[in-house]
Amino acid sequence: MSKLNIVSTKKMIKILLFLRFELIRKKGSHHFFLNKENNKTTVIPVHNNEDIGPGLLKNILRDIDLNIDEYEKLRNKIR
Repeated sequence: MSKLNIVSTKKMIKILLFLRFELIRKKGSHHFFLNKENNKTTVIPVHNNEDIGPGLLKNILRDIDLNIDEYEKLRNKIR
């Protein structure tokens, strides 16, 4: 199992878009994403492009059914 590396909100959004998630709405600084293929949803807080900490990142990965190894491969692949 790989170490969980933090990521910027901008890069996390790119990862979600790569995984075919769509931005369905914004409420304040929170962006809500939906993948229509598997009906998974998640919320990304966008606060001045701050990094997403490990606790929140684990929750997001659990929401989208992505394990840490798959996440790390995508994180390194997407620029």
